[in-house]
Amino acid sequence: MTKNNWWRGAVIYQIYPRSFLDTNGDGVGDLPGIVEKLDYIAGLGVDAIWISPFFKSPMADFGYDIADYRDVDPLFGTLADFDRLLAKAHSLGVKVMIDQVLSHCSVDHAWFKESRESRDNPKADWYVWADPKEDGTPPNNWMSLFGGVAWRWEPRREQYYLHNFLASQPDLNFHNPAVQQATLDNVQFWLDRGVDGLRLDAINFCFHDAQLRDNPPKPKEKRVGRGFSPDNPYAYQYHYHNNTQPENIAFLERLRGLLDRYPDAAALGEISSEDSLATTAEYVTDQRLHMGYSFELLTEDGSAGYIRATVERLEAAMVDGWPCWAVSNHDVQRAVTRWGNGEASPALAAQLVALVCSLRGSVCLYQGEELGLPEADVPYEALQDPYGKTFWPNFKGRDGCRTPMPWKDGERAGFSDGTPWLPIPAEHRAINVAVQDARPDSVLSVVRRFLAWRRSLPALRVGSIRFLDAPEPVLAFIRESDEQRILLVFNLSAHPVTWSLPDDMQTESLDAQGLVAAVLDGAVLSLPARGVYYAQLI
Repeated sequence: MTKNNWWRGAVIYQIYPRSFLDTNGDGVGDLPGIVEKLDYIAGLGVDAIWISPFFKSPMADFGYDIADYRDVDPLFGTLADFDRLLAKAHSLGVKVMIDQVLSHCSVDHAWFKESRESRDNPKADWYVWADPKEDGTPPNNWMSLFGGVAWRWEPRREQYYLHNFLASQPDLNFHNPAVQQATLDNVQFWLDRGVDGLRLDAINFCFHDAQLRDNPPKPKEKRVGRGFSPDNPYAYQYHYHNNTQPENIAFLERLRGLLDRYPDAAALGEISSEDSLATTAEYVTDQRLHMGYSFELLTEDGSAGYIRATVERLEAAMVDGWPCWAVSNHDVQRAVTRWGNGEASPALAAQLVALVCSLRGSVCLYQGEELGLPEADVPYEALQDPYGKTFWPNFKGRDGCRTPMPWKDGERAGFSDGTPWLPIPAEHRAINVAVQDARPDSVLSVVRRFLAWRRSLPALRVGSIRFLDAPEPVLAFIRESDEQRILLVFNLSAHPVTWSLPDDMQTESLDAQGLVAAVLDGAVLSLPARGVYYAQLI
């Protein structure tokens, strides 16, 4: 069977199913809601969708705590609904990727219920169990990303179990070959069903240090990282031993061997380690993952210098691999708020989509990015995210980026006939899909035109990338394929700037597709606020 590598340069639209469209009035989005909106998604011009978890779960972490890897939670529908979704997406030419949470599951999973009963049952070694220290305290100093120690006491075994995330999300013991095989069997279940790819959640967390060594302390000035509350003790350590272990490489190669049995199936790994770019380069090869993305562009630094340094560092390290970039997802503050410094304008929203879709690699666009949705301000009494509840008020959690999609005007924004699981803010309802559909200059209309245009440009889909020297706030680079060379220049600020093209550079301006366009006069480029310049190099 031949492979066409559809995923190279693909635009992947992330759907957070709880917040996409509710068809049964319970206030929570579902799989039939995705089916209903697949024409909208295909009309955006994306290549694939990635659906966040819809599997059976007690929803302590809203689906990222899986109780049954092979079934759909009734909250979202049925396996038959998923099959309908898959068939319709394929009929529209849209690939389907699903989230796979391999490193941990739910305390409600049958495997864990058996494992916790005793030290000698068939699943006794399927999770990371450890004896307490002599004084009864946990076996080491590992911390949970969601706050507090990463160990929970189980009286039936008189041992602790490891949880890198919530206490209700026990970590599987991948040092056990039976766990690896059972995990691969679960993945195969969905590949046999016809999915086109996997988004692998926290894929570098599968293995832990078998010696359970303490993590070393991190100096105060280095306690920074994506999504961390300023007072999260997780940031106090170098996480050398609770994730990103060398044994993970062999497992990724086993996983790739399974994927290679299916035509064009692709894996996208989410990677968050002490050096995420280096780990991404290590994990993304012809024998391991097809693509990888980290949180480096999901930070608060949206400067030209930071973006250039981040991309160049990965380019230098990832010689043969294929990156994937994102500036928003379900775990971080929305990009127009995070990088807008209070601006959150339509011009900024459209520019951010164009920028991330112009870097070398594939792209993940999060639902609502095509509308320019800002971060929602969710009051404490409406919070759902356990992460936010723990660290309120210093950190409000992830609910602000997870509020339901505004499809039309009205209190419920066309999302549900019931009460939405999270409130939909008035500023989101004002920029709903129906309103933007009717306006050719809306963010939605610009994004549609841009993505259609991008598909026609091999240099933007699969070409190489080379940055040009430019002062802040200008980001300039060249994308080059066998067929064409394109110059791209972005003014990443809310005020006009000028920039002179390099000596002897000859360009032919390309249509900015509704983005704020720059004007070239001789060799001087005048870039309005949030302006862009796309040009063919002659």
